[in-house]
Amino acid sequence: MTQLQRHDLKFLARFLHEQAALVVDEDKDYLIQARLLPVVRKQELGSMADLVAKLRANPYSELGRQVVEAMTTNETLFFRDRHPFETLRKYIIPELITRNAESRRLDIWSAACSSGQELYTVAMEIRRHFPDLCRGWKLNLLGSDIDTAVLEQARQGTFNQVEVNRGLPAQLLIKYFHRRGAKWEIDDAFKRMVEFRQINLAKPWPYLPKMDVILLRNVLIYFDDATREAIMRRAHQLLREDGYLMLGGCETAIKVDGAWRVEKFGPTVVYRPQRPSQSASRRAAAVTAFK
Repeated sequence: MTQLQRHDLKFLARFLHEQAALVVDEDKDYLIQARLLPVVRKQELGSMADLVAKLRANPYSELGRQVVEAMTTNETLFFRDRHPFETLRKYIIPELITRNAESRRLDIWSAACSSGQELYTVAMEIRRHFPDLCRGWKLNLLGSDIDTAVLEQARQGTFNQVEVNRGLPAQLLIKYFHRRGAKWEIDDAFKRMVEFRQINLAKPWPYLPKMDVILLRNVLIYFDDATREAIMRRAHQLLREDGYLMLGGCETAIKVDGAWRVEKFGPTVVYRPQRPSQSASRRAAAVTAFK
């Protein structure tokens, strides 16, 4: 496979930024070519240069979608980092149950869900520890991603042996999954609990209901500053008052403006909308209760 010319690399970097706000280092041509080589083969093209030429001619084609999806990182696993899910189970969901007792509604969005492990982890935690939420509550567990291929896997709820070995406790695998050929499939009860949609976080979002919790973990690092700020603004607008935003562990250093207040639940950092109507005493009580 011939090396891409510098002007082709610049075009690809610009294309990916325009379509998905992805920041791609032009100097990492080896990474770009490694990610796009399967697309070249699938399209039965002769070279990377042919792919770029076809993309230039029609950037909004099916090929364009495949290029964006190939360059999207889909790293995920069950119970990733573990402590955020402990925080959800011990503190956040119990508070939301009390707060939403009248409406009996709970809305949680996994905003970069990849193949669904994060959202299915939330669903398993709810069914294990809060079974009453599965009866008589309006439970809206939404997962979204830009990549249609991983979303299809998420909807099917099937995972290979390597995927279930990464983070999923053996007792939960035995209890909630069943063998389907060489893969493991999550029980239908969990598929009915969740919904998966394609959403490009870098573009204007479609209508979504107000959320109690937004999991925006390990995705902001792939965007430029302007896109990160726009996503954080939209997340702020979408959260219910006193809702929770959870970022990835490597994203806690991202600068946030005065619209957010930061709280810590042990090792877990969460972001909550700063509301003028909230008293300092209530904020202090919440932080103290979760230590």
